[in-house]
Amino acid sequence: MIQQTIKTSFTLSGKGLHGGKNVNLTFEPAAEGHGIKFKRIDIEEKPIIEAIATNVHETKRGTSIRNYKGHEVKTIEHLMAALVGCGINNVLIQIDSDEVPILDGSSSVIVNAILEAGVLKQEKKQPVYVLKDVIRYEDKENNIEIIAIPSDTYKLSVYVDYKASILGVMQAELNSMDEFVTEIASSRTFCFLHELLPLIKAGLIKGGDVKNAVVYVEHLIDEADKKEICEFFNVQDVKINENGTLNNVQLHHNNEAARHKLLDLIGDLALIGLPVQAQIIAKCPGHLANNLFARLILDQVKKDKTGISVDLTKEPVYKIEDIKKLLPHRPPFLLIDRVMEINETRVVGIKNVTMNEPFFMGHFPNEPVMPGVLIMEGLAQLGGILALGQVPDPENYSTYFLKMNDVRWRQKVVPGDTLIYEMVLLEPIRRGIVHMFGKAFVNNKVVAEGDLMAQIVKDK
Repeated sequence: MIQQTIKTSFTLSGKGLHGGKNVNLTFEPAAEGHGIKFKRIDIEEKPIIEAIATNVHETKRGTSIRNYKGHEVKTIEHLMAALVGCGINNVLIQIDSDEVPILDGSSSVIVNAILEAGVLKQEKKQPVYVLKDVIRYEDKENNIEIIAIPSDTYKLSVYVDYKASILGVMQAELNSMDEFVTEIASSRTFCFLHELLPLIKAGLIKGGDVKNAVVYVEHLIDEADKKEICEFFNVQDVKINENGTLNNVQLHHNNEAARHKLLDLIGDLALIGLPVQAQIIAKCPGHLANNLFARLILDQVKKDKTGISVDLTKEPVYKIEDIKKLLPHRPPFLLIDRVMEINETRVVGIKNVTMNEPFFMGHFPNEPVMPGVLIMEGLAQLGGILALGQVPDPENYSTYFLKMNDVRWRQKVVPGDTLIYEMVLLEPIRRGIVHMFGKAFVNNKVVAEGDLMAQIVKDK
């Protein structure tokens, strides 16, 4: 599989579903490895928000992402599904508001614009995560279950049951992403008539109308409520069609509700950040469940990652004196020599292991071996640097580790080895709690790894 972007830029305009603001989206081609990112051009600093599962912060009536500074983009799921359905891996989306426009309530408008702009094949291969073991998410209270099973291809099946006679039990399947454009893209968002007034009174669906959603009528409403709905949508009357939908809306598919849930699932799982080779079976999915399931897969992707590429000749981001300003540790218990890379979610550091290390005097002195717990301590110290990078005044904070899970030591570390540490943030930092996964490499082989959790605490 080769990475792809769009051939030319294009702009789409419409109203945000819930905020009702006029929004302009401009899709720009992006380089290999760029991924899918949003740029808020209505904000002075023009922040970038990466479309990744760990940036999701809200899932009520849509999927919204936010960067660590609090800049957000709402209801991105239909757009993400369109990009995945057209095979787009790299694109920058400039947006002049905080919400993606609802357009026709499906992915069709965006899909058609992508196909008109053209799809450009790039040179680098697109990594694909091949699932090795079953991954399951279950919410028994809400009758939700999503399961990923190892498979030769990417296939999805969705089952929905809203306990509504107008819909019944529905099923939708996608056996290949090649079917997305013709079979799934045109499936519109939907709700029930009796849900409209609570949404209106909650200040939502300001950009909704009787054309960009399918409204199913399960329970009739009284004349006063009917009048309020007509006034909100600026229509003279609302009528019930023979198929149980409002105002003669013609269904694109008999099982359009299930197909739209499949569309949402595709869009939400796109936030894993790379294609997954697996069969996905979902019962009664929703945005929250989709995101939690995507995070489970993303965590496994990070944990299964093997090998690391670091240019040891380049100038480090932090030298030892810089590290001492960030961490309270001092020799012989300062176990990082350099920080080579750092961003909001990942940090890479170096530890040169020499025979002069004091622990070699008593730890297997006839066959020097670096203690495994000190390797994990080095990872923990590096994780502290990543965590403190999220606060404006890191010199006033300390990081204390709370627990370690699934720690494994896979190979001895001996004098002369160069340890390369990598720590990856597994989820956004909330209330000072930091959840990371770390790996230590020697000669591009994993020598230790573990799941670590810490807390950022302000110093007294």
